[in-house]
Amino acid sequence: MTKQRAPGLRHDARSLPRELQEIKQRIRGYALEYGLDFFEVMFEMVDYDEMNMIAAYDGFPTRYPHWRFGMKYEELQKSYSYGLAKIYELVINNNPCYAYLMRNNPLVDQKLVMAHVYAHSDFFKNNAWFASTNRKMVDEVANHGTRVRRYIDLYGQDEVENFVDVCLSLENLIDIHSPYFSPEREQTEEQQERARLDVQGTKFKSKPYMEAFINPPEALEREKKQRLAQLAKFERFPQRPERDILAFLTKHAPLKRWQRDILDIVREEAYYFAPQRMTKIMNEGWASYWHSKIMTSRALDDSEIIEYADHHSGTLGARPGVLNPYKVGIELFRDIEDRWNRGRFGPEYDDCDNYLRKKSWDRNLGIGRDKIFQVRKIYNDITFIDEFFTEEFCAEQELFTFRFERQSGQYLIDSRQFREVKSKLLDSLANFGQPVIRLDDGNFKNRGELHLVHEFSGAPLKLDYARAAMENLYKLWTRAVHVETTVDGKKKLLSYNGSRHEERLLT
Repeated sequence: MTKQRAPGLRHDARSLPRELQEIKQRIRGYALEYGLDFFEVMFEMVDYDEMNMIAAYDGFPTRYPHWRFGMKYEELQKSYSYGLAKIYELVINNNPCYAYLMRNNPLVDQKLVMAHVYAHSDFFKNNAWFASTNRKMVDEVANHGTRVRRYIDLYGQDEVENFVDVCLSLENLIDIHSPYFSPEREQTEEQQERARLDVQGTKFKSKPYMEAFINPPEALEREKKQRLAQLAKFERFPQRPERDILAFLTKHAPLKRWQRDILDIVREEAYYFAPQRMTKIMNEGWASYWHSKIMTSRALDDSEIIEYADHHSGTLGARPGVLNPYKVGIELFRDIEDRWNRGRFGPEYDDCDNYLRKKSWDRNLGIGRDKIFQVRKIYNDITFIDEFFTEEFCAEQELFTFRFERQSGQYLIDSRQFREVKSKLLDSLANFGQPVIRLDDGNFKNRGELHLVHEFSGAPLKLDYARAAMENLYKLWTRAVHVETTVDGKKKLLSYNGSRHEERLLT
């Protein structure tokens, strides 16, 4: 594989040819004129094999070594060699942003990529869901790589890599919303004991001869027991159901110091990448909206229009069975801008039941541009779709749900109903389309075993995946693991004790 090199070591003033330096300054100026507010962007020219290598490492070529990245590199290399796929742009959420340009791309593609990247940088800087991310992640990931390589030198490639395998298989067991809310403080054992000793029934002030009537002993005792029972709920381990299972394991699993550090590295990187997955449609839609605006109104030469249109249409094209976030995102931003320019929102518009009147509705408000900047700032994909994915938009884009028919071996249209289309789209976005798992008890049945609950409001649990995850949880916890779920409408408890899997119905 290509030798690793930290991004930005060659400043783009040296990396980019003079012509691309001039183009970069023009594109940057256009982006500023349109009101984009971005981290400074450092561009670097790379060959296709270097681009594939960097992409295999998710944009961080100094990341820790692991076979998963090598496998991804081979896949990207073959896709490029066979003409099946090509990476046009790669940008890292960092301050400054680092972005890569393919050396053999034509100038029109370099312009498109630069405009696209500046819009991504604007989104990284201003979207609320990225506010908690590490803006020096390039340095942090390099530090992670150094630490893991040191452990490999100390404990051997196989042992460290096998442990990384276990951690990576569980990297989705985090609470993606926890960075945005203040965590509730857990009580210490001393605080819990003091609270138990101080528990009394509520006594009302009374004269001595009325004490037995105003504060009957049986009522005080009953209330005391109720309060003790309430306190017992907070003496569980953990005290409250825990969605960030990796954090729990980092604190409480019987791990060696180096293992705990690697688990923490995997968890930290999982949280760094989470906002990108939470805003994939918005982020790509925003970047596509602005590269289209900048290219068609300012940056394109007459001779480049056909080539640009060909490549832009390829980016927005649809594939069977795959939702294109670029297409949905850009069209939804355009729809929002048009609706707010024409005043097609609010109770008066929503209550109008005259089709022709709604079709020609135009209040000439001209506030669409301001609205999309506001949307870019505070929404993620779920709230974006929930708020702005309208029935009119669904019909105009001719969206539908589909299903796979085994007999014909083909995908068939299942429904064009707006509610079903929107519901299925939101379901696919909730928790990235993955099952929602919480840890309920770290001392299940007072035996130090893990008890997890699958929240059935999320994606269904695939039993083969669940069993593999339980085996890896056991490797970290070293005691039995239990998962409560629903299978075919029946509650079941899946268990793994280190040697065999069991499954039983819950009454």
